[in-house]
Amino acid sequence: MAKLFYVIGASGVGKDSLLQYARETMSEKAPVVFTHRYITRPADAGGENHVALSRDEFERRHEQGCFAMSWQSHQNRYGIGIEIDQWLELGLNVVINGSRKYLPEAEKRYPNLIPVLISTSSTLLRERLTARGRETQPQIEARLAQAESLDKQLSHPDLIKIMNDGALSDAGDQLLAVIQEKELLVCA
Repeated sequence: MAKLFYVIGASGVGKDSLLQYARETMSEKAPVVFTHRYITRPADAGGENHVALSRDEFERRHEQGCFAMSWQSHQNRYGIGIEIDQWLELGLNVVINGSRKYLPEAEKRYPNLIPVLISTSSTLLRERLTARGRETQPQIEARLAQAESLDKQLSHPDLIKIMNDGALSDAGDQLLAVIQEKELLVCA
């Protein structure tokens, strides 16, 4: 049975880097596909490779049923296309860059999803958010508080936690093991 891996974590914990690592390191023959997100953010805004949509285009697509999942966060709209349903029907495992707040809704639609929480220390998260230069210091502090609060609220019987405080390959190999359903050697 195909599985849906729902990767979540605060902005700045390294989800995009870990997903890219997994995508590039995974065997070409693995029955796994990685989704892209549709976001109302410019394509050159940095971070993940996504499909940039205007707010109007996003709303049109939403109204026409083009999204399997959609949510709003930090003044942007995010969507996951309905193509994931076809991929799952084909027996492919699907990896999504999701939202912690949207997890309960995602579970309703996909009750067998496997949430994977990427975390990092608050010190390292502060450094990463400061280094990327997209937020003011008050915005960074708000993101740190939100990250701690949301991570504490997460509850799911199949929640897998990966700490991304070291080398990219350390956490990346853990994510790969989860996606490829191999036994985890280290998982925080």
